[in-house]
Amino acid sequence: MNVRLVVNGRAHEVDVPVHALLLDVLRDGLDLKGAKRSCDAQVCGACTVLVDGLAVSACTYLAVEADGRAVTTVEGLAEDGRLHPIQQAFLDCGAVQCGFCTSGMLLTTRALLEEHPAPTRDDIVHDLCGSLCRCTGYRKIVEAIGAAARAPAGARAPETRRDAEPVGAPPLRVVGHSVPRIDGGEKVTGRARYVTDLAMPGMAHAKVLRSPYAHARLGRVDASRARAHPGVLAVLTGGDLAGQCEPYYGPAFRDRPLLAIDVARYEGDPVAAAVAVDETTAAEALELIDVDYTPLPAVITLEEALAPGAALVHTGQPLAGHFADLATLRPEPGTNVCHRFRYARGHAETALAEAHLVLEDTFRFPRVQHYAMEPNAALAAWDETGALTVWASTQNPYSVRVELAKMFAVPLARIRIVVPHLGGGFGSKTYAKLEPLAAALARAAGRPVRLAASAAEAFQTVRRCSSRVTVRAGFAQDGTLVAVDCRADFDVGAYADIGPRVVQKATYTATGPYRVAHVALDARAVYTNTTPGGAFRGFGVPQLAWALESLMDVAADRLGRDPVDLRRQNLLAHGEEFAPGDTPIDGKLEESLGRAATAIRWTTQRDAGSARGVAAMLKASVAPSVSEAIVRLHADGSVTVLASTVEMGQGARTMLAQVAAEVLAVPVARVTVATPDTAITPYDQTTSSSRSTVMTGRAVMEAAEDVREQLFRVAAGRFGAAARDLVLEDGAVVAGDQRLPYPEVLALRFGMSGGELIGRGVVAPGRTAAPLGGSTPFWEMAVGAAEVSLDEETGAVRVERYVSVADVGRAINPLVLEGQDEGAVVQGLGHTLLEEMVYEEGHLLNGTLLIYRVPRAEDVPPALECRFVENADGSGPFGAKGAGEGSLIPVSPAVANALARLTGLRLRELPLTPERVWRALRMRERG
Repeated sequence: MNVRLVVNGRAHEVDVPVHALLLDVLRDGLDLKGAKRSCDAQVCGACTVLVDGLAVSACTYLAVEADGRAVTTVEGLAEDGRLHPIQQAFLDCGAVQCGFCTSGMLLTTRALLEEHPAPTRDDIVHDLCGSLCRCTGYRKIVEAIGAAARAPAGARAPETRRDAEPVGAPPLRVVGHSVPRIDGGEKVTGRARYVTDLAMPGMAHAKVLRSPYAHARLGRVDASRARAHPGVLAVLTGGDLAGQCEPYYGPAFRDRPLLAIDVARYEGDPVAAAVAVDETTAAEALELIDVDYTPLPAVITLEEALAPGAALVHTGQPLAGHFADLATLRPEPGTNVCHRFRYARGHAETALAEAHLVLEDTFRFPRVQHYAMEPNAALAAWDETGALTVWASTQNPYSVRVELAKMFAVPLARIRIVVPHLGGGFGSKTYAKLEPLAAALARAAGRPVRLAASAAEAFQTVRRCSSRVTVRAGFAQDGTLVAVDCRADFDVGAYADIGPRVVQKATYTATGPYRVAHVALDARAVYTNTTPGGAFRGFGVPQLAWALESLMDVAADRLGRDPVDLRRQNLLAHGEEFAPGDTPIDGKLEESLGRAATAIRWTTQRDAGSARGVAAMLKASVAPSVSEAIVRLHADGSVTVLASTVEMGQGARTMLAQVAAEVLAVPVARVTVATPDTAITPYDQTTSSSRSTVMTGRAVMEAAEDVREQLFRVAAGRFGAAARDLVLEDGAVVAGDQRLPYPEVLALRFGMSGGELIGRGVVAPGRTAAPLGGSTPFWEMAVGAAEVSLDEETGAVRVERYVSVADVGRAINPLVLEGQDEGAVVQGLGHTLLEEMVYEEGHLLNGTLLIYRVPRAEDVPPALECRFVENADGSGPFGAKGAGEGSLIPVSPAVANALARLTGLRLRELPLTPERVWRALRMRERG
């Protein structure tokens, strides 16, 4: 059908099928990639465009409906090369993180301001009900919309709250300031490219056939009709993999096949995949694959999986993965336990027997989906020499490279992983996910292949591990926490993924931020016939903190103590040992607790119908760990930073630019940070565990300092001065009143106006005597305080006010960091009040965003404050520490503790849905 439309002021005439969507016409027909595909269900708003000025969801809007109409995409917002006030406001207010939702947010805002030029906060929140953001926590988006409405009056964004400059640290020129994100311009104009925005000549598209059963034996898998279908280039089944590649992969155990071999182990397990000239043809091919399934008994819950005689998810012993700290993992034969972690110090049983008060209780944490706005995607291409390049939405390019090298028997040097912009991660894109299958399909098809999961398929790819945690805590009469015994079971799903590391890293810190002399920890990673569980923001610590922090409030009540005072009494002090051989505590927990209590008005009389709760956390980062960086100073005095930390919204590239700019005394605008590319950027272990600022930031700092020392050595001879007497100022080496700009220094060094100085930084602490084999590079610590109200008729819990205080050492970029912590808090509210993947008889009942409820703007507390403790006492650049995960962790226990103080009800299972709370209220009434 012929459709005529005007897009961003330009007339277009296109021939489309009658069922074609406007989103496909814009993205594939007109190469306007700003509108994004995410939910495919008119829920998330990422695809929003304007049609005759009205906001529509292009993912469900037929192209024929736009015939004769004017369409505006984000690419059409800027005028005469100048950003629209809405775009500028989003940058000024820090409302841009991963950027995947940004285009839709901007156009939604444009439509709102056309209708309501001076919207109230309620107007803005209501208008955002159809727009999701998983990164920002919405607060800065609401602020940006308000600022855009006031733009003609010259209103600016509100200042980021900072209590003070770091104690004892000199003020810096760039670090510590809220400079604009270096990737912000790309994201607000629609120029940022994600994997699904990329295309290559001859590129084909892949689709995956998934098991409809939780557990089934595969009989005949007949793909002959699919292979004969016009436009189909290749079809693979599990039986086709032998001889083509090593079919199993995984970071802990190599227990996950590219495609199911003999057995499908969960609903959604990939069984076959088709490659075709387009996605429609590939989907048609899946319908032509005949599979004979024989259903097998399935274990869905921890109780079922651990029961005597339970059906086994895996009957053999899988191969070990490729991480040194997981090399000793062994499954327990004949059970569904794929890893067991034990740790003890002191004499827990004796101490518990002698304690004045012993509390024991069990707490449950749900399965949760990450829902990064950009689902997993990979584009793979083999060249004529047998080298492989993969453009991947991954947080771990180097780990993916190792995995592919093993699977396809290709040297590391011939595998290249390139990471473009990432639309959120939160752990869902750690380690290999779609990349191995995309590579296998590209080899089979003989051309580049793009494999992109849908939002629904993301629910069948990875999730947070659910848990059942039983804690016994013993207290002395004066309130001293003397002993903790913790028994935890984590549901890691059908394949181990990184679940065993989640279990041992989290359980290791099950005692939280407290001084405990006697400890006994025992945790199991348990297979079930459900979506594999893996890394998720907090890395298992939210599950443990939910239990311990709830018990701390119960203890305070039983001991007649104030919950804040009881915590303060037991907090680890700065410099105190957490465990023998590990890094001493590098923050001031008491200061964080005090600031949170003050901000939530802990000691003032609360309003009727509300109550306050508090919780604290402590988390170790991954260790041992390695980060490398290269800094290049060019002949014109500009700087390039080469590092492989992945920008997924957290502001890592901006942070690295600020660090380099600070050391080399150049403006941030003169620093370019390359995107991760294993052929260009040096090794970095992972973008996870809040490690980028400390580890990669330190590597960049060392590399920049290396360049600085080279500048000093060259200039010292010209000045006739010692290198130690020189300083850098505004792009020049300075000695007293003498000044030598960088281009002149380089010309002096190379005898011409060319060449460059190259610095290298390597941060590799190595293995230590710490219990897990490596000392944590830093401790992430935060305190959360909540004020809640309750509608007793419905059971709905409302968080009226939330305060987060994170000990960050030094905030490299306060605005970016504040946005990270706000997003963490709101994501924490998701699993606290709303989110849970629900299974029934092996089937996931809510595996789409039509049913699975993530927080919206209306769910954000009316008062949300994120504050920082800055003492410049971290091991990162300029005293910084990692942040971004910690503020999520106290949310659940802080809210539940407030609810308990309000109602007397102690709930032990998340989420605290209205139905769950209402039923607890009714049970209490019945006695």
